Amino acid sequence: MIPALICALIALSSANNDLNSLYPELEHSRTIYVTGADRGPRLSVAAEQTKVVSRRGGNATLPCKIQRDQSLAPNRKMRIKWTKLTSDYLKEVDVFVAMDYHKRSYGSFHGRVHLQGSSPMDASLVITEITLEDYGRYKCEVIDGLEDGTAVVTLDLEGIVFPYFPRLGRYNLNFFDAERACREQDATVASFDQLHEAWQGKLDWCNAGWLSDGSVQYPINIPREPCGGKNTLPGIRSYGLRDKEKNHYDVFCFTSYFKGRFYYLIQPFKLTYDEAVRACQKDGAQIAKVGQMYAAWKLLGYDRCDAGWLADGSVRYPITQPRQRCSPTEAAVRFSGFPDKKHKLYGVYCFKGHN
Repeated sequence: MIPALICALIALSSANNDLNSLYPELEHSRTIYVTGADRGPRLSVAAEQTKVVSRRGGNATLPCKIQRDQSLAPNRKMRIKWTKLTSDYLKEVDVFVAMDYHKRSYGSFHGRVHLQGSSPMDASLVITEITLEDYGRYKCEVIDGLEDGTAVVTLDLEGIVFPYFPRLGRYNLNFFDAERACREQDATVASFDQLHEAWQGKLDWCNAGWLSDGSVQYPINIPREPCGGKNTLPGIRSYGLRDKEKNHYDVFCFTSYFKGRFYYLIQPFKLTYDEAVRACQKDGAQIAKVGQMYAAWKLLGYDRCDAGWLADGSVRYPITQPRQRCSPTEAAVRFSGFPDKKHKLYGVYCFKGHN
């Protein structure tokens, strides 16, 4: 056994000598393996709050702090990037990028966003003049050479969810029609989180409606036979994701505070729809939208027991203090339907915006 081992070592030594003579440039090459303890990431990103609440027209600061190992050399090319996640989490929309003195904002955020910059390690994003579309989740990403880190922050808005269908009647909106319908009523399509919060606030509605992620759902607080079954638990009933073009439902819209004045226009006589539109214009205003009535009712406590025209041709009135002949059982925005626009039976609600 030992003689065989000695022969093998001699043969290996001879082979190495042959390689050295053939490739002298490899004579001083060596492979060195270095082992050591894992030091972990040398850069991390953290959000002090994972949720920030604001309102339309207000400002908000989305927190993002950088923690950087002191052993890292200073890097003027450290890159800070903020993106907004779509409601289905499949895409990211660019919001703001900063690297050294170079800064850029994108799309609808242009001119409305900047870094707070309270310190070199502060990557918090300030958003001004918040819109309904700003609601959602944002990602803060910091890249420093080979090191990187991310944090996600939700921007929530104070507001109200309301169910909506147009003059055509129930279940006439595909997803894109629903988006347009909410926008025309000073609102956006509600998210599931917004609907869930409204359900917790006792919203009960037995007609299915689109949500912003393309799903169709409806909130039930009082189980009953036509609404998922009498013996079921309260909750949000879901039809799941539906075809955005082929399927037709109602929609749940979301709106928030507005900058302006919502009011019932006192007139000596009742008005047709066209007369209502002109009356608001003559008063330096516009005929109010459904979302503006809901916002005034829920967020400002507006109460008026007079049925009036709104911009979509519907007739409604807001009651915060239930009383005889004025929604005696509950506080609500009462709906009188979509009457013939030539009927001279109603007043009008107007809205005057403040720039």
